[in-house]
Amino acid sequence: MRWQDAGRLLCVRLDGAGDVLMTTPAVRALREAKLGRRITLLASAAGAAAARQVPEIDDVIVFAAPWMKPASVPSSEELAVVAELAARRFDAAVIFTVYTQSALPAAHLCYLAQVPLRLAHCRENPYHLLTDWRPDPEPQSIVRHEVQRQLDLVASIGCRARDERLSFAPSARACRRVSRLLASARVARDRPLVVAHPGASAPSRRYPAERFAAALERLAEETGAELVLTGDAAEEELVAGIRAAVRGRSHSFAGRLSLDELGALLARADVVISNNTGPAHIAAAVGTPVVDLYALTNPQHTPWRVPSHVLYHDVPCRYCYKSVCPAGHHDCLRAVEPAMVASAAVDLLARTASVAVRPLPALAAGADALEALP
Repeated sequence: MRWQDAGRLLCVRLDGAGDVLMTTPAVRALREAKLGRRITLLASAAGAAAARQVPEIDDVIVFAAPWMKPASVPSSEELAVVAELAARRFDAAVIFTVYTQSALPAAHLCYLAQVPLRLAHCRENPYHLLTDWRPDPEPQSIVRHEVQRQLDLVASIGCRARDERLSFAPSARACRRVSRLLASARVARDRPLVVAHPGASAPSRRYPAERFAAALERLAEETGAELVLTGDAAEEELVAGIRAAVRGRSHSFAGRLSLDELGALLARADVVISNNTGPAHIAAAVGTPVVDLYALTNPQHTPWRVPSHVLYHDVPCRYCYKSVCPAGHHDCLRAVEPAMVASAAVDLLARTASVAVRPLPALAAGADALEALP
């Protein structure tokens, strides 16, 4: 078996929805490399929800890998997954990981399932677990954007995408439901629509709620924008608290949207304001400008190929890779002024000609925080 002959291809991406979306340009490259190639993704439940809205992915197998966090799966399920992969008789497997993860546990699954070709980044010699592997230079030599890391991996077997944007396609049903929700909430169609997502799975990646509220209130005062806040069911209280602190109109869709419907809403928005979490990448995938409140937990996940402002306050403890701020001060986000957030959103609204306003003076004052991360 040669890579160019592999028709049934397994992709493995076992972390979150945003990680799956940042892998879609590489998946597209794999698909375009052979006419009629079918792509199956082995993914977590969260990743699978995103994958179902990716046209380049034909099928999804859900697997809560015990070596990923949180570890909650008995080893018997690993054996069941091996049996399913073997039964599907895949020709090849490409294992996608961030550089802090090892590809070898997933490679072992594919080896036991007798998938003939197996590709991944690896720091050590994998011997027979991988048939093709790329030595991992990160982070000692370079640090790449997560999208570029995966594009480089598939380029090593001759696969390159003609379009390197992220992929997410909301369904027609989701678009219709979002239209009904906006109409029932009486969201004005002649004003800019700003969607704000104040939650994130990790506390270290959440902009303080009181600062989020201050930024949204200032933005609404300056632009007259309609504000819609989103979140999952567990974030309804967070959203309600922010809305209570914002004078004027705002709307909560927290706990009311599937991921498909969230994508449809973000596609309707003029600007999205989000912590560095899945919705920021969904917004990038549907082409909506993003104000990304970017905790300096890692440098690889900034918005890809979409107009954006990345806001953070530089700190000596940058790139800690922690879910909870180890220093306790959370200054990489807490020190970002609400005026700067509002200014960034106003700038994006003006740039996309959604509303004729000029950026607030705070944008120039905070310009250093809008520079792209290295």
